[in-house]
Formats: sequence, C-alpha cells, structure tokens
Amino acid sequence: MTARWRAQGQLLGHRRIGNGSEAVLVMHEWLGDHANWEPVWPYLDTARFSYVFMDLRGYGWSRTMTGAYSVDEAVADGMRLMDYHGLTRFHVVGHSMSGMIAQKFPLTAPSRVRSVVAICPVPASGFKADEKTMAALRAVIEDDAAAKKAILARGGTRYGDNWVNFKLALARRASSRAAMHGYLKMFTGTDFAAEARTNRTPILALIGKHDIPFYREESVRRNFAPLYPNFSLAMCEEAGHYPMLEAPVFVAGTMEKFIATVPA
Repeated sequence: MTARWRAQGQLLGHRRIGNGSEAVLVMHEWLGDHANWEPVWPYLDTARFSYVFMDLRGYGWSRTMTGAYSVDEAVADGMRLMDYHGLTRFHVVGHSMSGMIAQKFPLTAPSRVRSVVAICPVPASGFKADEKTMAALRAVIEDDAAAKKAILARGGTRYGDNWVNFKLALARRASSRAAMHGYLKMFTGTDFAAEARTNRTPILALIGKHDIPFYREESVRRNFAPLYPNFSLAMCEEAGHYPMLEAPVFVAGTMEKFIATVPA
C-alpha cells in the first residue's frame, strides 16, 4: 500500500507506505519535510512494516496548517494520524528537531509506543543556544548563504556544491517561515529531561560521524544515556546530519533491525 493525504481539517498531510503489522510513524527535520525520506523508501520492508511519513504543521503537505508549533501539539497530531489509520501500537522515528518530539511520544502514550529511533536528535533538554547562536539560526530561515553555511557545517564540506544546492532547495520548498520560527523556538526553548527519566521505552540514537559536535557520539551519550535505561547508539560512518539522504540503505536497514529486536 502506498498512498498520500494532504492536510484536511486537523489531519496532517502524510504518506503511507506498506501494509505490514509493524507500524512506524516517521517525522522530519527543521530544514526539510517528508521528501527528505524519499531516498529510503525503496529499501523499506513494506510487507512487514506500515510506515506513515508525517509532515509537521507548516511543512510539506501540511504547509497551510498553523498552530503553536510545540512538542505537545506535534505529539497530539501524530497520535491523531495513527488513530486515523487504526494503528494502535507503533514505533516512532524522528530526525533532528523531531528526534526531540519522538522522545515525548512514549511519555504521552506509554502503552502505545513500542520504541523510538532518534536520528541526529535534539535531546529532551533541548538545543541550548546563546544569543549569537540564535541569531545564526534565525538567519538560516531568511538568508540562503546562512542556510548553506549550516548545511556545510553538518557534514556538507565532504561533498560538492551540488549537494549543498540540492539540500537548500529541499529546505526552501519544505516549509513556511512562520513554521520555521515556531519550531526554532520549540527545540531551543523546550526541556522535558526531568520527565523523560521515567521512560523505559527502547530508544536508538542513530548519528552521523561527520555531524557538528552537538550531535556526535560523546554529546549524544551524555544527553541520552542518563535518562534512558534502554538506550543504544548506532553510528553511520558515511554521513553528517542527514543520513537518510547521505546513506539511505544504512538508515533503512538499521531502523528495521532495531525495531525487530523490540519485544511485542
């Protein structure tokens, strides 16, 4: 089964791929929408899994939907989407800012969420930024040169100009500026680490070796391991911040192998 839904009412735009018994909700990053995941699709086991690729409010097929752009709102939107498809228990995959959102799902619905895969994730404590860093992040929203600089810093120097231009085009097509400003406030100003300490859900952090230090192994272990007793980590040696674009076969295989280890 492969079908797509544009946003209607309170239902977010999304694509469903597969009709297997293992349900997986997948979310995107700040500089992209569901299209970031297209390179992964050919390698998914659609007989075993049912994937729902969700566009957050203000992004992709949900671009016309506005909101608070908060973690709790995104979780409620995701739960509504899985209810729509009749998928009671499921795994959650998030990338970067939505890696943070993914960690909130099992706190909100512990009986429904079986595991979390957090790819190059913002931790539950958030992405702490001083004024200089916040100014640089705000510039990414409005200025292409600033956005290219951010892409290059996150592993892009390993590739040619065409990669940076391609990733920038994905980002500019993906979202409204209002949504980007809203989610920037979310991932820099939200902290639910104290609440996350109650979470025993299996969590895999999948990171890229060539990412910025905040998303590398030392930082991720420091932010995740003390919170989650069932935490594990996998590293993609050939990626920076965008493993689903840089190494799609690795991402598909690593996600599905991890999910296969989760008890029913």
